[in-house]
Amino acid sequence: MARKKTFPRGIHPEENKLTARKPLEFLPPPEKVFIPLLQHFGAPASPLVKKGDEVLLGQKIGEAKATFSAHVHASVSGQVAAVEDVIHPNGYPVLAVVINNDGQDRPCPEMKEWADPLSLSPEEIKKRVKEAGIVGLGGAAFPTAVKLSPPKDKPIDTLIINGCECEPYLTADHRLMLEFPEEIVKGAELARRAVGASRIIFGLEDNKPDAAASLRQHLHGLPAEVVLLKTKYPQGAEKNLIYALLGREVPRGGLPFDVGVLVQNVGTARAIWEACRSGKPLIERAITVTGPMIKEPKNLLVRIGTPLSYVISSCGGLMEGASLIILGGPMMGLAQSSLDVPVIKGTSGVVALREACLEEELPCIRCGRCVDHCPMRLVPTQIVKFIQAEKWAEAETWGALDCVECGCCQYSCPSKIRLVHWIRVGKNFLVKLKRKKSA
Repeated sequence: MARKKTFPRGIHPEENKLTARKPLEFLPPPEKVFIPLLQHFGAPASPLVKKGDEVLLGQKIGEAKATFSAHVHASVSGQVAAVEDVIHPNGYPVLAVVINNDGQDRPCPEMKEWADPLSLSPEEIKKRVKEAGIVGLGGAAFPTAVKLSPPKDKPIDTLIINGCECEPYLTADHRLMLEFPEEIVKGAELARRAVGASRIIFGLEDNKPDAAASLRQHLHGLPAEVVLLKTKYPQGAEKNLIYALLGREVPRGGLPFDVGVLVQNVGTARAIWEACRSGKPLIERAITVTGPMIKEPKNLLVRIGTPLSYVISSCGGLMEGASLIILGGPMMGLAQSSLDVPVIKGTSGVVALREACLEEELPCIRCGRCVDHCPMRLVPTQIVKFIQAEKWAEAETWGALDCVECGCCQYSCPSKIRLVHWIRVGKNFLVKLKRKKSA
């Protein structure tokens, strides 16, 4: 039997896919939504509405005025209650549009069925994706219209659709592939045409054979295939996925288009199809609400701007002893200090865990486990030492900005050193330094 494709290094955490067999449920929107104007990589959108304005479902309420930005749309119809700062899942205040839901879901005129989306030109596909405010739904939230427009000297030959969902606990992408395979495949075909790629590869971990079979039923006549990869974390990281499927290595500091590849998440592919078929902007997404401290774990389709407290209450609430709420997965997600934060475009899940105690850090014993498991082939302990000493040039030279923050190093560290925390601190500082130099 042929060995399953994969990438070097990585780890094998417990999968804990508690909701893999639970179909997606539509969560009715709450009485009030809080829609941040920054839910993506890049600059925030500029507000187009003010307090007292009436808005329709799908209406553009925030306009992207920078290249790296994304439009923002109303996820309910109703009246604007405020345009004010709210707490972003990242922990800082951002400007948001607060809407009182009228419960009617009155659609805006732009949301209408289009005839034969597969006949659209590449430019028309990109235009509709941009107007829909679509971003990468795998976590990075990079504006999709930008990804669909690589430099002219970087031709794309392969589109990879990422269905790995390698984070423990999360299963929403799995359910999308089981329940909406045709929409995902058609959205992928639109993305392929938009960038002029010659083929599509759907990359899934081998713990999802049912999803692979579901997708294969809709590939007839398309230059596409489904490949099952070894289940290992972080198989779904872009550079790891490209290496596993194609054997190509994205150069240090480079991007997938440097090796002729574009990677999109399965949820993004579905969003592309919805935008091109019916003009539907990105106003909802699939998430998993799970963990040992959630009473009724579920997979949900949730409107953007829905408060975390409302989402959790729809799953029966928290069990006694819950104290750690993570948006995203347990490896790369962010712990939350408040249940008032909203679901945003980049929210892949909500994981509730038992009381977590930070274990005491011990001195590094130079065991090398962090190096052995790092998929980016970095030396995390050395990078952290430079960051702690504020030796920024050395930290960058040793690859701080190449870290994907997957957490493999910290997971495997017997001394419980908070390596990812320190590298995140260093990366943020290095990015600020670069912005100052380029200003």
